[in-house]
Amino acid sequence: MNTIGKILTLSTFGESHGPAMGGVLDGVPAGVDIDLDALQRFVDRRRPGQTVGASSRGEQDRVEVLSGIWQGKTLGTPIGFIVRNTDARSEDYEPLARCFRPNHADYTWQVKYGIRDPRGGGRASARETVARVVAGGIAMQVLGRLGITIEAVARAADAATLQRVMADGDTLGGIIECVVHGAPAGLGEPVYGKLHARLAAAMMSIPSVHGFEYGDGFEMAAKRGSEVMDTFEKRDDGSIGTATNHSGGIQGGISNGEDIVMRVAFKPVPTLMREVPTVDRDGNPVTLPPRGRHDVCVVPRAVPVVEAMAALVILDNYLIKKTNVL
Repeated sequence: MNTIGKILTLSTFGESHGPAMGGVLDGVPAGVDIDLDALQRFVDRRRPGQTVGASSRGEQDRVEVLSGIWQGKTLGTPIGFIVRNTDARSEDYEPLARCFRPNHADYTWQVKYGIRDPRGGGRASARETVARVVAGGIAMQVLGRLGITIEAVARAADAATLQRVMADGDTLGGIIECVVHGAPAGLGEPVYGKLHARLAAAMMSIPSVHGFEYGDGFEMAAKRGSEVMDTFEKRDDGSIGTATNHSGGIQGGISNGEDIVMRVAFKPVPTLMREVPTVDRDGNPVTLPPRGRHDVCVVPRAVPVVEAMAALVILDNYLIKKTNVL
């Protein structure tokens, strides 16, 4: 399950402390201009060191495109790329190799596979998201040529609050709101490929994500139908739209041409800079020491990850729509 998408597919590979992270993005149409400098700037937004409490891991995250793009244009062939890991410190995780960190994937991966890479969480690490951002950055450029843009913003604690939490050796979560502008009506595949279901699956696959909603989301549960009805109207340009957007741009699992609005909730980072009680593989009680390089709050760095996943889903559904009607 390392591949996402139907027509536009992304397969990623790599572990947090392995030689590199990478991916293969297939299904991008031929002849699309790709600005590799703009792509690098998009990937740079995910790098640590730009916000209070960010990880001190000093990865440069330089994107190396191996195939699929020639002289700035897509070839219609698989786009292969890697991002080398240059600042891994595997020795930080040696004391943790036989222990299960609370709220991490250590125990569940050990139970499922009988083996795991303890260095930084291996493939379960959020380091894996750098490959998603590379692929999503390419998808965003393709969507931009179609007049579709994606913008996400973080709803997280301010710098002063983060400083206090960091001083306590603790962590915080937060919410990212993402809006897709300019998506045409007709994206989404009922019954089991509804657009909001595809978006939810993509967002819930991001490490630390614990919640997803679109439109008015959970607030709708406490309202009357008359309060959340998006009535249709004819606009000055002759098009049909809705007077409000409680549905978040999706009705019946299909986009209706309005802005697609979603919110993604992130849990607090599970690694604390304080002693934490747990057990080892034999069930013996142990205490984990405060060590490693981790974010106090991942939300600011996760903004381009959310945008990237939205772009992959929207472009995939756009390409699917093109196959539905002659």
